[in-house]
Amino acid sequence: MSSKERIHHRLERSRAPSVKNWDRRPRADHSLGRSASVDCGWGRLLFGQTFTDPAELARALQDERPGRRDVALYLNDPHVVLSYAPQDLFLDPSHTFRLWFERYQSCQRRPKGFHVRLLNSHADAEAIQRLYTSRRMVPPGADFIWRQRTSRILTYWVAEDEQDGSLLGAVNGVDHVSAFQDPENGASLWALAVDAQAPYPGIGEALVRQVAEYYQARGRAFLDLSVIHDNEHAIRLYQKLGFERIPAFALKNKNAFNEPLFIGREPEADLNPYARIIIDEARRRGICVEVLDAEAGYFALVLGGRRIVCRESLSELTSAVAMSRCDDKAVTHRLLRQAGLRVPEQVRVEALDQAEAFLSRVGSLVVKPARGEQGAGISVDVRDPETLESAIATARRICETVILEEYVEGEDLRIIVIDFNVVAAAVRRPAQVVGTGRHSIRELIQIQSRRRRAATGGESSIPLDEETRRCVGQAGYELDQTLPEGEPLRVRKTANLHTGGTIHDVTAELHPCLEEAAIAAARALDIPVTGLDFIVPHVGGRDYVIIEANERPGLANHEPQPTAERFIDLLFPRTVSREDCA
Repeated sequence: MSSKERIHHRLERSRAPSVKNWDRRPRADHSLGRSASVDCGWGRLLFGQTFTDPAELARALQDERPGRRDVALYLNDPHVVLSYAPQDLFLDPSHTFRLWFERYQSCQRRPKGFHVRLLNSHADAEAIQRLYTSRRMVPPGADFIWRQRTSRILTYWVAEDEQDGSLLGAVNGVDHVSAFQDPENGASLWALAVDAQAPYPGIGEALVRQVAEYYQARGRAFLDLSVIHDNEHAIRLYQKLGFERIPAFALKNKNAFNEPLFIGREPEADLNPYARIIIDEARRRGICVEVLDAEAGYFALVLGGRRIVCRESLSELTSAVAMSRCDDKAVTHRLLRQAGLRVPEQVRVEALDQAEAFLSRVGSLVVKPARGEQGAGISVDVRDPETLESAIATARRICETVILEEYVEGEDLRIIVIDFNVVAAAVRRPAQVVGTGRHSIRELIQIQSRRRRAATGGESSIPLDEETRRCVGQAGYELDQTLPEGEPLRVRKTANLHTGGTIHDVTAELHPCLEEAAIAAARALDIPVTGLDFIVPHVGGRDYVIIEANERPGLANHEPQPTAERFIDLLFPRTVSREDCA
């Protein structure tokens, strides 16, 4: 049999219908004649080139299920299809890129610290679902993802951390030949997501290469993908791998999820992620938004005769007294101690010899300004008089009053309390980098900072300051040294998001004793919305100390927990749905 005959034979076999697992796999939908679509969980992928009637394609798009995000790609005449439903459809502002496999250059260098593999368990499917939710993508549903393990049309891959087995990234591919006997012999890549807090570089590239090499091995001719036009970081990656832009366009529905793509730039576009998450929830409930000062994060929410001014999660419902209590760390400490809650030993700096005596007694200190936020001016695990003097000077640049606090080892736990109920809990871990054997520690920090800024809307990066230099030096390195391949290095002691820290949801694991302490702390401060910082040996245990209270916690840091929903419930209780009350 010749090679051409073998290819023809394989294609003929792929045309034969298979009844095995028919109800478990995504199927090409040919109910509209020769038109084809694939259910990807997040929505349908409609292959525009298989629709002969543009009006038929417009009707098919309008038949989108609630909560889904259908995409019609490869349209011959997108403007004509759009003309049949201009009020419901819009031209997606994304570019389509293609990788021709005959030009693809594989990479001999293997990923370090993680590996890419196929989906192989329901736990994988649940982890993919959590990842997509955290990246604000339409989640397909864990059960749907798991059912695709035997599909020849839709395939899922994951990137797994070799240290702890956690899932760092996910992607899925669609085989066009299996879907509709594509005469062009193509495939496409969809729903690429990487954990914003992943410690290793190259996860996205490794996932894309895996998809490309899989379909190349199956004899496909090319791999396509769609990317929003202003995602410069992703476009650079695809071009680096050999993808070329092609003149293929997509149509989508004007639904709530797609709204930012078709309504144009709105005033709140300049607000940071902590304000936007609240505004998005407010608008979903029909609450009007007035942007008062985008740079400072001030906005007003208006419904009927009720108008509430907010600065991110700080609202007019928080009194000036409660805010001042949280603003001064010494006052917070005193009130919590008086309420019978556990707090570390603390003193205010009066003189250098007094500070050194306190250090000598407790062994290790946290030095921080009495007022301040986002981790500015804080030095952690200070052990000697020289470092102590320098840390005090650093703190005084933020606030003249400086506090010394007993350093307590453990997990840095943030608990969000809204309306005196615990809504979310997350462990915060200090910034760390992982050696490549090629880059200096300084370069690794800069690379990690670029990734963190891109993932958090510019809110998180690792400062190259004296505190970072001190932490690196305490580990026995200098910033310009090359870190050995695979070796992790914590470059900060504070776990604050704004200094490169990472956040990991532990709400389901929280011990009831910690919940009770958080609610008691919020009541002692008499504050309706707060983020309480605990140090705990383990989130599932009873032991704790409370080190701070934040009057303006970042609600966007705790997805998938419903922090924004509960915040709007507090401000506008009449908008709470019956389902939420159940």
